[in-house]
Order: sequence, then structure tokens, then C-alpha cells
Amino acid sequence: MPSPGAGSPRFISFEGVDGSGKSTQARQLAAHLTAQNHDVVLTREPGGAPGAEEIRRLLVEGAPGRWSPETELLLFTAARRDHLERTITPALERGAVVISDRFADSTRVYQGATRGGRAEIVDQLHRLMIGREPDLTVIIDMDPAQALARTQSRQSDNAPDESRFESFGLEFQHTLRQGFLDLAQRWPDRCRVIDGNRPAESVSEDIRALWESFSA
Repeated sequence: MPSPGAGSPRFISFEGVDGSGKSTQARQLAAHLTAQNHDVVLTREPGGAPGAEEIRRLLVEGAPGRWSPETELLLFTAARRDHLERTITPALERGAVVISDRFADSTRVYQGATRGGRAEIVDQLHRLMIGREPDLTVIIDMDPAQALARTQSRQSDNAPDESRFESFGLEFQHTLRQGFLDLAQRWPDRCRVIDGNRPAESVSEDIRALWESFSA
């Protein structure tokens, strides 16, 4: 399998509000790069490793007030550390491209900006326990009302209820959206905002073009 070029992003994260289509776009990019014979690892947060997946269930299921913001932040950091140790770092060391559906920027927005304004604590924990940023972060920007409606319509009676964060309501989703846009301004070198209010294939085309521009 070919290795990415020297300028290619090897660690790519997808961010955005729930229902923005980021998971679909992460899968689409992974399929595209796999078809080009790249070694690709598609993963997600919270989760992406056995221990982290166990923590995921604690975080995304249950009542909105299940955890205090501080406990929630520690759980996310523990899951991310396990993900980094067991999945991300080994894949990057062998030369693979890692595509993650969410990474540290989600914690910066969900716990740092919206759950009581703990941005400084989030950054401190990240420096101490994670210490790595993606090479490229794709932020799928979408109307929060449309995104929330999408998440509510896709809930299945047979699937685990992972709607804990969606249950915080539409105002919370608007705050999240602004948080991601603010991050794009904070880290303009690695963050790119893609309009998600379009057909999925149009969004995918822009993301593939973005990959090519970074790889040139």
C-alpha cells in the first residue's frame, strides 16, 4: 500500500454538531482513500478502543444530568487516552492514515465551552494526558435545527439510546455550532469548515478536494 506523501494529513478528525453528517463524511473519505490503496483506520470518539468503548456507554447513554461537568471531562479524557494508546498511535507509527469521527475539539466545545466554561481545564488536561492534535480537522457546519431533527428521526427502538447530548435541546446545539466555528478561527492551519447544508455527495467532493490540496 502506498504511504501518504510528506505533506499529506495522516491524522484527520471530523467535527460538528450531532446530525451534521460528519460520521457519513468520515466513512466516505475512508472509503475513497482505501480505494486509492491507502492503509486507512476509521475510528471514533468516544470509543475507538475496547476500554474507550466501555466508557462511551457511560457518556452517551442516560439522563442529561447523569454526570457533573468535571466527571464528564475526566471520563472523556480517559477514553481518549485509551484510544490514543491502543488505536491512533500504533496506526500512525505503521504509516496508516487515521480518520477519527471526533477528537479533542469535541471536548473543547462540549465540555470546555458549553458545560460551565471549563476551557482552561480542558486544555490543561489535553496537554498533560493527550498532547496531540490532528493534522487536519474537517468541521461540518450545519443548521442546528435541521441537524437535531435528523438525530431524533434516526433513533431506533432496537438501538442503544445514545441521545444524552441531543436531549440538552436546540439552544445547546446552537452553542455547540458557534463553539466549532470559534475553534476554526483559533486553529486556522488545521481546521477547515465545510458547508453541510447540501447533498452528501457535494460535501464529499469538497472534502476529497481538501485532502488533495493538503497532499499537493
